[in-house]
Amino acid sequence: MREQELRKIVEEVVRALAEKGYLKEGSCGCDEPKKASGAMTTTVGTAGKIFSDDWQRPKSKISAKPEEHEHTGGASCPTCEPVAKLAERDLKALGADRIAVCHPTKKGSGTARYVDHTMLKPNATQEEIAKLCEEAKSFCFASVCINPSYVSLAAQLLRGSGVKVCTVVGFPLGSTTPTVKAIEARDAIANGADEIDMVINVGALKSGNDVVVFDDIKAVREATRGRVLKVILETSLLNKEEKVRACAMSKKAGADFVKTSTGFGGGGATAEDVRLMRETVGPNMGVKASGGIRDAKAAAEMIAAGATRLGTSASVAIVTDQAAEGKGY
Repeated sequence: MREQELRKIVEEVVRALAEKGYLKEGSCGCDEPKKASGAMTTTVGTAGKIFSDDWQRPKSKISAKPEEHEHTGGASCPTCEPVAKLAERDLKALGADRIAVCHPTKKGSGTARYVDHTMLKPNATQEEIAKLCEEAKSFCFASVCINPSYVSLAAQLLRGSGVKVCTVVGFPLGSTTPTVKAIEARDAIANGADEIDMVINVGALKSGNDVVVFDDIKAVREATRGRVLKVILETSLLNKEEKVRACAMSKKAGADFVKTSTGFGGGGATAEDVRLMRETVGPNMGVKASGGIRDAKAAAEMIAAGATRLGTSASVAIVTDQAAEGKGY
């Protein structure tokens, strides 16, 4: 969608909210002077996010004076309320066709929210992808992780469910050029991908050519602004020093996650690697453990070590504490 079209839609939503009394001129519904222009301003970011001083509910009945506290627009402010707290029916009445809240229809453990429900085998069929998406909706997994050719199908099947669509770039070897990886990422996003898992240039990393590794990650980061980017290190091929360097470069390039493995590189995730990655990137960056996670015990170990996302094809078995079938991906 072009920015001009998106801006028009945003302005229409803002106008509708204002008509219902959720938006007023000024800030937080307080008795502050109106803007000189008398109009509300809206800024649309690159991810389609809306930045404005005018999102709030009608003026609160609380009789605090404006100067007694700072109005933040957050839940802690007694006279403010973020638009996210408007009732779902009110948002849908305004024309919203997707409320990103997943409601599980099958009982599973709390681990479900960590899981990227994965199917990356080359012979995956459309029917298998459809089943994967249905399972993801039923248990409210964080996302489905699939090959790029199925992104459009998954996006259609998951529309409105709250489950994200994740796909892979430079997969599984990581040996394509930064330009090709960036084009892959842009194409995936155009087809409906919410999250991108890219494989680093492992050979360049092991050669000590950090400039190439960093530029590779940076190229995909620039192509995925507004989407989640995970960087796959393929830890089974790296020594400790190489893992630390790869994590540091991923963080410097602005990635959202570092990820252990593709599942195709001869080894998978270990709790030791997850702890090392967490220690390197700190508490505010995501760590995804992927490869060889086949039961609830292994999943719990990864989370305890610092993983905030799990990539696995044994997702249903993990959240229902059953034995997994098959060998994965």
